[in-house]
Amino acid sequence: MSTTITTAAGAGAAKRKTSTRFWPRAWNFTLYALMAVFLANVGLMIATVAINSFGKVWRGTWLPQGWTLNWYADAWKEFQLYDLLIVTFEVMFAVVLLSVLLGVPAAYALARRDFRGKRWLLFLFLLPLLIPPITYGIPLATVMYQWHLAGTIWGVILANLIPALPFVILVMTPFIEQIDPNLESAARVFGARTPQIFLYVLAPLLAPGILAAALLVLVRTVAMFELTFLTAGPDSQTLVVALYYAMFAPGVRTSQSVDAMAMVYMAVTLVWLLVALQFVNPTQLVSRVKDHPQPG
Repeated sequence: MSTTITTAAGAGAAKRKTSTRFWPRAWNFTLYALMAVFLANVGLMIATVAINSFGKVWRGTWLPQGWTLNWYADAWKEFQLYDLLIVTFEVMFAVVLLSVLLGVPAAYALARRDFRGKRWLLFLFLLPLLIPPITYGIPLATVMYQWHLAGTIWGVILANLIPALPFVILVMTPFIEQIDPNLESAARVFGARTPQIFLYVLAPLLAPGILAAALLVLVRTVAMFELTFLTAGPDSQTLVVALYYAMFAPGVRTSQSVDAMAMVYMAVTLVWLLVALQFVNPTQLVSRVKDHPQPG
């Protein structure tokens, strides 16, 4: 009798062990299969656009009947890509410069000072990053049109600065918190002034964080469509807005030229993203704001 009970218990344990191994493996297989389907779908869409941008004629066949670069030349002339790239770069670098110049001092104040409403201020900085840009972009564009800023390149820069500035602040705050304040105190003891402390003590230590924030803001600005679309004019369109107009605006346009323009936009974005990943580890950009006791 005892032998039978032992055998049954052993069979039950083996069955539970097999069941315990099966479900994690099934879940992992399902997860990897979904990821593979998603990546294959994205890859095929990009491949379709890329092939069409180089193909001469592509109708009902697996590959075009020939290859050409003429569509890129046509897109360069038809959509004035040179002017679009110049405006895009001007907006990018202006947003990066202003967000760093304003964001780093603000992040320093948040990292080094405790004051009433600090958490609410941090929450306020998070709002432009959490709320879809279209929700506040429409009233923002309305105000800008009243102030005659919309339709100009400065209006586009200011609109893109709204989500970029909080992003720099939230990225730089944990970098500054990790720096020992005693280093600044020691510099002051030896007679260093605030500009000298920032230039010779803080700047070398904050350089990786500033570079990371600047590169990520740059990539984000290239891809920002909603705010740029609502505030841009005929002479202040960035590449992503011009691509939208090329696809949906009235008129007859060859699909190959539009796809060539899309490939140029993707190449610009991809280059900056790869440059950013050379200097930035995304896992290190988790904002860790210390819980300081609130002043009474």
